[in-house]
Amino acid sequence: MIQISQVCARLVAVGCAVIATSAPVGAQQRARAMGLAPGVFTPGPNNAITDVAGVRVGHETVTLGDSVRTGVTAIIPHGGDLYRDRVPAALHVGNGFGKLLGVTQLRELGELETPVLLTCTLCIWQAGEALAQYMLSKPENANVRSINPVVGETNDGQLNATRARPGIAAAVNRALASADTGRVTEGSVGAGHGTVMFGWKGGIGTSSRRLPASLGGYTVGVIVQGNYGGVLQMAGVPVGQLLGRYAFQRDVERAAGSPPGGAFGGMLPGDLGAERGDGSCMIVIATDAPILSRNLERLGARAVMGLARTGSSASNGSGDYVIAFSTAPRVRRSPDATVSTNDELGNDAMSALFQAVTEATEEALYDALLMATPVSTRAGRVTALPRDSVRVLLEARGIRSPR
Repeated sequence: MIQISQVCARLVAVGCAVIATSAPVGAQQRARAMGLAPGVFTPGPNNAITDVAGVRVGHETVTLGDSVRTGVTAIIPHGGDLYRDRVPAALHVGNGFGKLLGVTQLRELGELETPVLLTCTLCIWQAGEALAQYMLSKPENANVRSINPVVGETNDGQLNATRARPGIAAAVNRALASADTGRVTEGSVGAGHGTVMFGWKGGIGTSSRRLPASLGGYTVGVIVQGNYGGVLQMAGVPVGQLLGRYAFQRDVERAAGSPPGGAFGGMLPGDLGAERGDGSCMIVIATDAPILSRNLERLGARAVMGLARTGSSASNGSGDYVIAFSTAPRVRRSPDATVSTNDELGNDAMSALFQAVTEATEEALYDALLMATPVSTRAGRVTALPRDSVRVLLEARGIRSPR
């Protein structure tokens, strides 16, 4: 059991009280560097969605003047002809307060025919137009008369002048052009540039899990656009409460007759957007396991369990969406096929994948927080989660950085 007085004394001793400024730019650490390694399965070599062979990720960050802080993140399932070599896909909705583009056809047909884009709420129509043009301009698609771009979003309006929407089409093209395999940049980049999590700076995070050979040896990768609130937990440690910043805080402390600010006092400004846990989270899952849309939707449902582990309760104003797809060649689809025969995993084989995606989602969300850097606009400044303070709280629970 964490003793508040002991933890408070330790925070003061290292100069990490919540009222202090957050760690400087360049001090970011991924979750594992702080001892946060959820679950039992091992990550792939990059601990990223790109550990699923062929998956590429690209970012384009849009910073203009003193008010535009947004961007685009592109996820490309494989390097072939996406329109004719479609991947099975599914959508799971945790809470549907959002503007997700292209999902009725995705649900009806259970497949993706374009990359997936993530961006800001009011940017999705421009992003969708740019993605459609990107696909239609390919020589092999010269006779294509219909395209279904899939674009997800979260509302970065706390930091971003979201009504402005400048340069989104160009950002889409650059994100697609820069998409690559290997290491994925995380934090305040691309679609995560203007996002906020639990009142601190949010962003893009990613993680993966690789099953043992006895369980199929498949890889599951997750990438998230974190922009939501709630009561932050990390490996079960009530970090948000201990740092004095959590949803419904004013109401809870008023009812208890307590001064505002939690155990350490000094409620930080700028937390209004997180006070009732509002916000959104986009989660994209890739796997090389041969799965069709029905079981991909079940896989997406388990990602929401990873989201819940971080302290989200999917508030009324939260748009929590999961898009899952399989890159396995033997379950891909041609639009010209008259008969489709697929060799897919049975239901019982899904259990290990459910565990893996829950773990990877939780870790990806920690990475989104821990890799984020402060962002300032005319509307204000959102600082990063104070990592030294978090480290003290984790160590008090026996969670230590690896040596």
